[in-house]
Parts: sequence; structure tokens; C-alpha cells
Amino acid sequence: MKKYILGTLAAAFACVLLLTTIHAQLIQQGISSEVLRFHVLANSDSSADQALKLQVRNAVGTYMSGQLEGADSLAESRRIVEENLSAIEEIASATVQNEGYDYAVSAFLETSVFPEKTYGIFTFPSGAYEALRVVIGEGGGHNWWCVLYPNLCFAGSMYEVVDGSEEKLQAVLTTEEYAAILNSGDCKVEFKILEFLNRAIE
Repeated sequence: MKKYILGTLAAAFACVLLLTTIHAQLIQQGISSEVLRFHVLANSDSSADQALKLQVRNAVGTYMSGQLEGADSLAESRRIVEENLSAIEEIASATVQNEGYDYAVSAFLETSVFPEKTYGIFTFPSGAYEALRVVIGEGGGHNWWCVLYPNLCFAGSMYEVVDGSEEKLQAVLTTEEYAAILNSGDCKVEFKILEFLNRAIE
């Protein structure tokens, strides 16, 4: 009888885990379809290359904050980024050269796979997201990221979660999607399921 109960619980757990995984994937896909990220990759993890990464971030971010001012949709933000890719590369390259380096710089608007990332009070789940990616040199160092649309990262020259971020995200995400990216959101559900099943088979 005990083996039967354990087998039933294992099957139930597998089903719940599968459904939870599918649900998490759908939530991530919903979030990714409404946001545009900004990703700057350093040449390497040396202190000099990491400092250069932030200089490039500042230059490109300052420029794009002006270009995107007033953009009120993902489609419009995407169009503006696409139209400015050459200018972004020129600005980033000039910054690199002014700092005394000869690294090549590339700017792309593309879909990339991101690990789970926390920014302020928000934790974005891992998965594929569309992003403006600025790659410095080999692009082999730790990266910096934020969200271009809705704007979470431009507040003058500061790169912090800007005032009104919660309202901006709530405006483009569903209630469930918004709850999932809060640090106290839905990401704890799977662990609670595991705790329940562990208690059941003890």
C-alpha cells in the first residue's frame, strides 16, 4: 500500500511540476513580448574593461534616453532603436577610442537568452527577450542590463530603477505577469509544492 501511495504521489508531483513549468514558461513569454531590454557586454572581466563598459553604457544610455522620450509603445521603441543602431555604434566606438582603446563595437536589436536577473524590486525570469545589445570587443566579460521599454533605467544621468517603474510595468503586463517579476511573486510556488509533497510522504 505504501508503495502505491508513493507511486501515486510521485505521479501527481510529476504532473504538477510539468504544469508549473509550462505555466512559468507562458508567464516568461508574456513578459518578454511586452518589454525591450538594454544589454551592454564588456570585452572582458578586467577592471579596466568593466569600467569601460560603464562609460559606454553612460554614453549610449544618455543618447537613447533622449531618442526614446515620449515613446509610448514597444513597437515605437523598437523602431526608434532600429533607426539609431548606426548612431549607437558611432557613439559607443567614440567612447571606446576616447578612453584609449581600439576595441570594435557592435550594436544589434536581437532576441537573446537571458538568465534570471534582478533589477531593483523586479526579478525577470530567465528566457528569450528582445534587446538592444551593445558588444564591446570580444564581449566576453560580465554584462550590464536594464529595460528600455517601459523605461526602468533612465533617470537623467543615473542608472537606478526610476520613479514610476511599478506603474509603467503594470500598464503593459497582466496582473499575473507583474506579480511574477516582483521579488515576492510567483517564483516561490514550486518550492511550496515540493514542501507539501515532502510532508505527505514522510
